Amino acid sequence: MGRLHRFINLNFSLSFRLIFWVGLILAVSITAWAYYNIGHQKQMAVENLVEGADRLGNTIRLGVHYAMMINSRDEINQIIKNIGKQKEIENIRIYNKAGQTSYSTRSTEMDKTKDVLDEPCLICHKTNPPAIKVSRMERTRIFHSPKGERFLEITSPIYNEPGCATAECHFHSEKTKVLGALDVVVSLRNADKEIFSYERGIILMAVFIFLGTSGVMALFLLRFVNRPIRKLIEGTQHIGRGEYDYAVDLKRNDDMGQLAAAINQMGRKIGEKQDELNEQKGEYQKLFELAPCYITVQDRDFKLLKYNREFAEQFDPHSGDYCYQAYKGRSERCEICPVLDTFEDGQSHHSEEEGINRDGTKSSWIVRTSPVKNKRGEVVAAMEMSLDVTAMKHLESEVKKSEEKYRTIFTTIPNPVFVLDQSTLDILDCNDNVTPVYGYHQEEVLMTSFLNFFGASERNQYASLMKTSVALDRVKHYKKDGDLIYVNIRMSSTEYQGKGVFLVTISDITERLLAEQQLIQASKMATLGEMSTGVAHELNQPLSVIKTAGSFLHKKVLKGQDVDDETMKTLTSEINAQVDRASKIINHMREFGRKSDVVREEVQLNIALERALEIFRQQLKLREIEVIMDLQPDLPTVMADSNRLEQVFINLLINARDAIEAKWWGNVDPKDNTKKIFLKTGVEDEMAVVEIGDTGIGIPDAIVDKIFEPFFTTKQVGKGTGLGLSISYGIVRDYEGTISVESQADKGSNFIVQFPISGSS
Repeated sequence: MGRLHRFINLNFSLSFRLIFWVGLILAVSITAWAYYNIGHQKQMAVENLVEGADRLGNTIRLGVHYAMMINSRDEINQIIKNIGKQKEIENIRIYNKAGQTSYSTRSTEMDKTKDVLDEPCLICHKTNPPAIKVSRMERTRIFHSPKGERFLEITSPIYNEPGCATAECHFHSEKTKVLGALDVVVSLRNADKEIFSYERGIILMAVFIFLGTSGVMALFLLRFVNRPIRKLIEGTQHIGRGEYDYAVDLKRNDDMGQLAAAINQMGRKIGEKQDELNEQKGEYQKLFELAPCYITVQDRDFKLLKYNREFAEQFDPHSGDYCYQAYKGRSERCEICPVLDTFEDGQSHHSEEEGINRDGTKSSWIVRTSPVKNKRGEVVAAMEMSLDVTAMKHLESEVKKSEEKYRTIFTTIPNPVFVLDQSTLDILDCNDNVTPVYGYHQEEVLMTSFLNFFGASERNQYASLMKTSVALDRVKHYKKDGDLIYVNIRMSSTEYQGKGVFLVTISDITERLLAEQQLIQASKMATLGEMSTGVAHELNQPLSVIKTAGSFLHKKVLKGQDVDDETMKTLTSEINAQVDRASKIINHMREFGRKSDVVREEVQLNIALERALEIFRQQLKLREIEVIMDLQPDLPTVMADSNRLEQVFINLLINARDAIEAKWWGNVDPKDNTKKIFLKTGVEDEMAVVEIGDTGIGIPDAIVDKIFEPFFTTKQVGKGTGLGLSISYGIVRDYEGTISVESQADKGSNFIVQFPISGSS
């Protein structure tokens, strides 16, 4: 059996197949070569024999030519017999035109006549008339004797030559083309022996080449292919049995050596991968056991085949228990069973389920199933993973309560509240208090742009501000009926339905702003009343000039005197100038006294400060108060209202004047009573700065923090309302500015007002 097994293995081995097919190809190739070579040599030998026989026939024909010319039959016979004595020549015949044997080396054939259908007469007589010219191959035939010996017969025609037709010995007609035929029969005995010897040599050489080549090839394959392959197969078998560190001992530099090295490396790699797989298997098993959820594997009857530690510790099951009994406290399967669905369609399914724990508490789970298939793709089990979401359900309930609470707060806040998309500023939600403030119902503003509440010319500006600011004060909005209201806007970023939004709260300050405007207007009127003396003096000067010029002209008229053109030109020019001066003072007072709106425009602080000073200039001059100005030329503009800023500067100038006078009347030493007001403008940290300083009584440190509070004043009763600085503070704040004071008792104060330069962010 062992030998049979090895023989069978040999038949199916690569070496055997290579030897067989290469040997077969070699045998076919050598056989074809031998067959072709032998055939070629036979053909060459026959051609040489035919050529020799033909040459012999020509020699005989030439040899008997003279005897024929003189008609010497004895000489012809003697020549033929002498030539026929050669060993290879079997027979020589000469036929006349009638087919009668005229001469022959065999006396028994003399005077016998051949039938035209017999060989060799058929060569020429197979056509009618008989052929005159016949090729050498057609004149040649090889035949066998009764003893099996081969002979070569070649027949050559004897043509009628001019000498024959005119010879004296006999007469042949010139029309006769062929006089007879010379037939030579040559034995092929020696030639066949040579050919047989050649054939045997070729065959022996072919067999030797085949056997030698096959032997060398077989030895090479067995030595350099079969043995290495057996070692490689043995190595792969060891690797297949799990012996990944087994090394094939084949130290060669050829392909077999490289293949052995590759198999050894493959074994090591497979070993490393197997170690990784074993490690991963352990990890997955560990993950299965320690997963913070309930994992079970069930059969088609819903019996537990396997479960993890979390499930075991929570429900204390036993192998073979039904899943619905183990952790759901049921006597039959659930109406909605994802495990059943998985067995039916082989897909994953999920559901939400509830059950009772061992301690009697109620639990909720999110359940997901997955099929377990065998190699044929059949579902043999189902894995069910249950995540305890009891705490999450409780949290969801609490969240719903919280959402309801905050929704109630959202809807009951007395101010309008909007939820805006951060990118488009579209209104996603709003409360019901939008209606009493704006006049729109909730459904009218949802999914419209919040910018529609602004004026058309301000929308682009506020679209940018709302994305970068958290508060916007004193903003103009328009109601549904077109009425203007003023609002304060407060914004904060948050999330709503999974997207970034702005939570916007609106405060309607229209009534408050109107009250402030009335208070500011009252302050203006008080200021105008306080400045009346100075204004009267300012108006008195142009009136005096006009009066003097008018009186002069009146006297001239009464006396009937002419006034020269130059004097008249001077007087009328002066009257016009003084009228313009008075009109300017009156217009300035009227503009200052008008009720201003909360607007924003580019304002040059130097101009506003100079206009405020212009009203007080004469009054300060009467009080001998010197004004020192240090204004920066080309001061950048700020966004504000010129009329309101002018009121701020007037309030500060009044305070400076009062502080200086309070110091003057309270100090008897005139050396310490320099009366000066300092006005200075400049730029600092992208802010336009105005400083109004004085050499007055100063502000005590104890009250410096209270001076901007409403109705707080340090002046005597009846000399101040306590609203000037408070109103100034509010106006400055409306334009994103700041106002502060630096003061020293008995040395003076310096108020510093700052505004953002227009165009700066």
